[in-house]
Amino acid sequence: MQLSIVIPLLNEAESLDELFTRIRKVCEKENYTYEVVFVDDGSTDSSWEVISKLNQEYPQVKGIRFARNYGKSQALNAAFKCVQGEVVVTMDADLQDFPEEIPGLRKMILEDHFDLVSGWKKKRYDNVLTKNLPSKLFNWAAQSTSGVKLHDFNCGLKAYKKSVVKAIDVYGDMHRYIPVLAKNEGFSKIGEREVPHQARLYGKSKFGANRFVRGFLDLITIWFMSRFGSRPMHFFGFIGTLMFIIGFISSAWMGVNKLVKVWNNIPARLITSDPLFYIALTMMVLGVLLFIAGFLGELIVQLKRGKKEDYTISNYLNL
Repeated sequence: MQLSIVIPLLNEAESLDELFTRIRKVCEKENYTYEVVFVDDGSTDSSWEVISKLNQEYPQVKGIRFARNYGKSQALNAAFKCVQGEVVVTMDADLQDFPEEIPGLRKMILEDHFDLVSGWKKKRYDNVLTKNLPSKLFNWAAQSTSGVKLHDFNCGLKAYKKSVVKAIDVYGDMHRYIPVLAKNEGFSKIGEREVPHQARLYGKSKFGANRFVRGFLDLITIWFMSRFGSRPMHFFGFIGTLMFIIGFISSAWMGVNKLVKVWNNIPARLITSDPLFYIALTMMVLGVLLFIAGFLGELIVQLKRGKKEDYTISNYLNL
């Protein structure tokens, strides 16, 4: 199969027919063999009924339905495990992404040999204060921290080699950082393509301002995981050892200083009355605890295989 199109959604019943019609026209015009995988992330409207109807009419339509709302990352992860196309394209279901961009994205994967191509909505039609400015700040921070030079990490319109989506594990709210996850797995040829954007036609956005707070916290997590996720002892062990040595040297210095004063009959106060003693003791204790945390982290890394998925699927169509 040449192409898989993955569409996570939540309460987007009004837009699904139009979206699939546009996708079908593009794929038929380009003569692609394709599948469209809709992932219903716990919708409470008639989204699943629309998907089921499309599935009955068109065998290319496949569906995954979650038992409740788990999030976009889990929706993408579930679909990535099932897709069969040599190129995988993701897009949002709200018609703000243009299916007509699919051939250009696919060409960059196959002919320009990119591992991943991300859309860049250079001109946006969102609220400037609540979305555009925070998004620019977020993208700047993501570029600076991850080293992946993309203008728009949040764009849902992306294309991947099949090997990329099979290698990455998208969890939590990490869908924003799929390019970083791909880079961490060794897929370093990451590009972007300027794509058009339009205002939402139906429904309302499912993401509030708090997504940027969560996004920055996730950015810290992925920065740490990319550097120390497979070797936590290198972080916790190093800091723990350093703190223990500083505390031990400080305690030893206080002890030697007290003995010298006693030997020379110089009045000296009790070591336990010196605040520095408790600071040094605390550093030694924290150093040991951090070292143990690094050791336990190493054990967890070795045992993390076979992790249970953090979502429940209630129904499948054609998968």
